[in-house]
Amino acid sequence: MAELDGAHIAILGLGASGRAAARLALHEGAQVYVSDQSAQPTASARAADDLRAEGADVAWGGHDLSRVARADLVVVSPGIPPRAPVLQELRRRGVPWISEPELAVRFFTGPLIAITGTNGKTTTTLMTAHLLDEAGFTAAAGGNVGGGLAPTASELALLEPAPEWYVLELSSFQLGAVETLDPDIGVLLNLAPDHLDHYEGSVEAYYADKARLFDHATDDSDWVLPAGDEAVEGLVEDVPGRRHRFGVAGEGSALTGDDAGELRALLDGDSLTLDGARLLEGEELPLLGRHNRLNALAAALTARLAGATPDALARGLRTARPLPHRLAPVRERAGVLWVNDSKATNVAATWSALESLDRPVILLAGGKDKGEDFGRLLQALDGVRTVLAYGAAGTRLAGALEESGTTVRLMGDDFAAVVRAAEATAHTGDLVLLSPACSSFDMFEDYEDRGRRFEALVRELPA
Repeated sequence: MAELDGAHIAILGLGASGRAAARLALHEGAQVYVSDQSAQPTASARAADDLRAEGADVAWGGHDLSRVARADLVVVSPGIPPRAPVLQELRRRGVPWISEPELAVRFFTGPLIAITGTNGKTTTTLMTAHLLDEAGFTAAAGGNVGGGLAPTASELALLEPAPEWYVLELSSFQLGAVETLDPDIGVLLNLAPDHLDHYEGSVEAYYADKARLFDHATDDSDWVLPAGDEAVEGLVEDVPGRRHRFGVAGEGSALTGDDAGELRALLDGDSLTLDGARLLEGEELPLLGRHNRLNALAAALTARLAGATPDALARGLRTARPLPHRLAPVRERAGVLWVNDSKATNVAATWSALESLDRPVILLAGGKDKGEDFGRLLQALDGVRTVLAYGAAGTRLAGALEESGTTVRLMGDDFAAVVRAAEATAHTGDLVLLSPACSSFDMFEDYEDRGRRFEALVRELPA
């Protein structure tokens, strides 16, 4: 546990994580300076006033770099990109910084499960906590979850009484600035190119930040890993510790080993199994898609390592519920199922969704272009009848897919028109899928705003 009493703490960024870090530091007796580059936004004005009332010094419109450099500890919000001028200047001055979860875990008083990966983090994080709760443990989930679904890591650090298990979702941005983070159970779900705009096109830099999860690995570490993911295998090749695998039976050579003490969770046909014993059938899991069955296996394997019994795991999986904007059914109308997967903000997430479905698909894709290779979707279009490409990335997306044999229509940036076109195109038995493969910031505030707009338009369709 850290000691902050009387220390000078500088926090850059007044978003949710910055505010939470400030409250934790104040609670621990620190003198806190919080600064934000933007002019004071109305939405955060009250939060800033609350922090001032608690004793923090809050500044808008820029960072006092001299004051930041003199601080005993600097905490940087994940929304500040690595090449931001303030961080470049701190590097030039030799001033280190940490992320908000790194600050928080120094005050955790129980064992930690840390979960990362390109896709599936939130589903797996919340499902792991749900399974532990079902097994009789007190588990607190949070971190990079967002969307109001769970608190920040710093809020978890302030919980009284402390939970028996902390379950923390971590983004690459957060992992890129850790120092002491040493999970009792670490989970890496998958790896695929993402956030290339943030990492200036470098997949290697993105993967290197994910690899910080393993910085303090020992022979006693427990890692939950996917079978057959070549990028993950390359990352963990020399990492010590016990490696517990999840995946599809018959796929991935890593599942054939029988190392003592290492667990295997498999999708065997349509059965979810753990070390050869059936937990439940896939149709009993209330979440759509094969990728969610793999997320469920990862969560079950993690909870088993934490002490949950197989019976409790089966009960918990049967009572799991889909999360908003993550392959969530919206409405069945005239034999057509409408599904909101707005959280699919990268190509890998959309590819995974398409591979998981067994109905003909009308795909709504597009948004802000993050620079990914849309051609990677070609292998997942076998079940797609039509792609409606929209938004800022629409032209490039349509160009990448036009030779696929699938009908591709360029729709512009009228989202209501996109939904109407999907309605006109879909036949009985089809599934209309919003799975954009892009971020939302060209037309919406965020992926949640996009998903809510989609659901509202779908519900407005006549019965």
